[in-house]
Amino acid sequence: MAHCLIVDDSRVIRTVARRIFEDLHFITGEAEDGMSALRAAREKMPDLILLDWSMPGMTGLEIVRSLRAQPDGGRPLILVCTTEVDAGEIAHAVAAGIDDYIMKPFDRETLSAKLAELHTHRANAAPAAALQSATAGP
Repeated sequence: MAHCLIVDDSRVIRTVARRIFEDLHFITGEAEDGMSALRAAREKMPDLILLDWSMPGMTGLEIVRSLRAQPDGGRPLILVCTTEVDAGEIAHAVAAGIDDYIMKPFDRETLSAKLAELHTHRANAAPAAALQSATAGP
């Protein structure tokens, strides 16, 4: 069963997200801030991270950069949940290493559709990366 780490400073959002992910057969963990998220990821790197982009303390950008720098930090899908609609902020998030984003508030249907999209994208990206690696010259 896949493991999802839900990172949000709002207990309500974490509770709603946890219920949705558990309905989708994920094992879930929660963190209320960036430092807790990084500690949890060091203990057991999740398969998926649902990350609030705007939290006190560490920003989503700082959290993503720290996660991606950890051993095995490239493995989890990172899905940012945000109220941010600024294209520049989204571009910064993508450049830092997120896989995609969803807007708050979200529901089960939105989250399920986004997860299916991410799964398809990752499945298609793996053969392309292998092909690129195999055809790269010395």
